[in-house]
Amino acid sequence: MTAKISTLQQWMLGITCALSMSSAMSHDMVPGKKQSAPILIKGATLHTVSNGVLNNSDILLKDGKIAAIGKQLSQPSNAQVINGQGKHVYPGLISTVSQLGLREIESVRATVDITEVGEDNPHLLAHVAYNPDSEIIPTIRANGITHVQVTPSGYMLGGQSSVINLDAWNIDDGLVKSAVGVHLFWPSKPGYWVPKKRLPEALKSYQKRLDRLTDYFAQSKRYATAYNADKTIEQDIRWHAMLGLWSKEKTLFVHADAINEIEQALRFNRTHDINMVIVGGRDAWIAKEQIAAQQVPVIYTHAFGIPARGDEDIDQAFKTPSQLKDAGVTVVIGYESAWDSRSLAFAAGMAAKYGLGKKAALEAITLTPAKLLGVDKQLGSLDVGKSASLIITNGDVMDYQTHRVQQMFIDGRKVDLNNRHRQLYEKYQQKVAIK
Repeated sequence: MTAKISTLQQWMLGITCALSMSSAMSHDMVPGKKQSAPILIKGATLHTVSNGVLNNSDILLKDGKIAAIGKQLSQPSNAQVINGQGKHVYPGLISTVSQLGLREIESVRATVDITEVGEDNPHLLAHVAYNPDSEIIPTIRANGITHVQVTPSGYMLGGQSSVINLDAWNIDDGLVKSAVGVHLFWPSKPGYWVPKKRLPEALKSYQKRLDRLTDYFAQSKRYATAYNADKTIEQDIRWHAMLGLWSKEKTLFVHADAINEIEQALRFNRTHDINMVIVGGRDAWIAKEQIAAQQVPVIYTHAFGIPARGDEDIDQAFKTPSQLKDAGVTVVIGYESAWDSRSLAFAAGMAAKYGLGKKAALEAITLTPAKLLGVDKQLGSLDVGKSASLIITNGDVMDYQTHRVQQMFIDGRKVDLNNRHRQLYEKYQQKVAIK
């Protein structure tokens, strides 16, 4: 005989399971302590990004900032000295449009918090759902990423992204910049995958979504006009969150891949005159002149992509960043995911190999995203006065074979680079072969 479980019991069981799962998926690496003494890295190769590569040079970190850069810097009496001979120093890498901390196990719904019900959620802040104890975070840091743009998903207006550092006890400790911009997921036109008999209805639904999008922004613009004229009007949280778009204090991140989506987004931008960035950009190479003419940056997320059409070059995805740059488009290399964003540096390396060049490729994952996100005064390059957020590697950070990250500092704090992947590797290295 099976006993019946009450609704309350079911609810309590669900809460217990969720808490158990959350605990099981929490990493146990302790955030670094605040920098208490100067750190001097001597004789390293410094990839400053902003001022080229400085060979056999020193860099001094003090009070969480870069205090000096040069050759044979004087050593403070209480400084920790790191021998940088044969090592490379880079600014911490920045992963844009990331769902790190929002997505743990894709097949387990309870661990995925990337979207909200409905299509008009411009007021939602992705970082509110961010989990600083995600088991994935240490594996991402191990490949040189110090900061991420935590980004929501959605069906139209998905919410707003924020910049977070990856060594923090909680979101208050980790938040660098809140509400960077609003994310718009451009409606996709029905394609060949839609059965012929369902195509008319699918096209009707698609047009309805485009009309709703037009209406959303019309309402938002009217609200902005009214609010600027009278600050005492009743506030609508959705349209109030979009005020920064019209004043150009915020960015509209438009997620669009297909050429028709990108061209529609560009026409939309001409109509509204806002700061827009294309995210995804699979077919951006086809419209590169139009994109360049409107000075719209692209966060390209298909660096390891495959051809979208039968007649495309097999290496088109690899060449796209170079083609965009040559056309005058500002290019950032990003990842719209969580766990596999650890390959960010290698994606940049692939683009470098296919025409982008190492200098531009490194900029595309450091200084250029920092500028795009409005945090370039703190991050993105090795400059005096900026945050002491950097990595020390064995070799080229964009190379699979030599990149190994040996040390990481975020705001001068030494970061524990241990992680689940490394633990499993070390465990099975000790396994006795079965005879």
